[in-house]
Amino acid sequence: MAFSIDEQKQYSRHLMLDEIGAQGQLKLKKARVLVIGAGGLGCPVLQSIAAAGVGTIGIIDDDKVAQSNLQRQLLYTYLDIGKFKVEVAAKRLRGLNPYIHFQTYTERLTSLNAVGLFANYDIIVDASDNFPTRYLVNDAAVLAGKPLVFGSIFKFDGQVAVFNYKKGPTYRCLFPTPPEANTMPSCSEIGVFSVLPGIIGTIQANEVLKIICGIGDVLSGKLWTFNALSLEQCVLGFTKNDANSITELERDYGNFCGLSTKVAEISLDFLKETKDFYTLLDVRSKEEREAFNIGGIHIPLDVLRNRFTEIKTDKKIVVYCKSGLRSKKAIHLLQGLGLQHEFINLKGGCF
Repeated sequence: MAFSIDEQKQYSRHLMLDEIGAQGQLKLKKARVLVIGAGGLGCPVLQSIAAAGVGTIGIIDDDKVAQSNLQRQLLYTYLDIGKFKVEVAAKRLRGLNPYIHFQTYTERLTSLNAVGLFANYDIIVDASDNFPTRYLVNDAAVLAGKPLVFGSIFKFDGQVAVFNYKKGPTYRCLFPTPPEANTMPSCSEIGVFSVLPGIIGTIQANEVLKIICGIGDVLSGKLWTFNALSLEQCVLGFTKNDANSITELERDYGNFCGLSTKVAEISLDFLKETKDFYTLLDVRSKEEREAFNIGGIHIPLDVLRNRFTEIKTDKKIVVYCKSGLRSKKAIHLLQGLGLQHEFINLKGGCF
């Protein structure tokens, strides 16, 4: 057997299963899985596939632990606030299973690095929380020829599907075009039930293990939906649409999703040198604001529509959030309200 005595103890309950056994566990050991995002969905995915013995696990996320994460991201503790999620997650999971390897990337997934990164892995897991990343991950997975295990959450509802499995339907077959900008708020803007990411992320991990071991019925061409309040579930079928085939990546997925159009940007370094010339508007959550801020008026994005009159307009206004996405949404919202003032996005956000 290709396992040490300690590994046999670690995986004994898998080895007992006829559907997995030594052969299936060896497949898990040889597998390479990349998880996009180490947040609400990423944490349960990572815990489950690490415990199961997936041999090489990649984690990419440029985010750091915030106090508001602790309600649902169970890999982290209060003492981890301010640390890179991928580094904390890998350290904790090595304690769970010392027989596997982790590759961590404290960078943002982009059109420049996605396809090359995906080529190093067998399965891609989308545990992201925004539409530009979802379309990017889907398109890069198709170009790299990799199956994609997708999950999403919204308040009390979740979805799981497997895309591009054996050249099957993709995310674009189900959602050919993104929703209009500012119509789908994120968890940081509208909230999420604490146990929901654990449920959805575990189902994603279930699909990963089924694909690797070659067992069960993979959710290819199917969208599984779940409501945490009613426990209602359903599986919706969909087919491949060759009209939505992918031949190259979009240059700007933010622009593709309506988040980049007509938004001026400056860097944090430039802002530090010219801060006195601008009014700052922080659209992050209360918890993020208390953990760290660079000053300015604080109006969270979810209440901006009702409080925009509080913004001082005697100077150009720099809008900021953690990553630069919510601030772009805020600018589009303010422009949609008819404000003609000059708004500038803080590129890449701030921590």
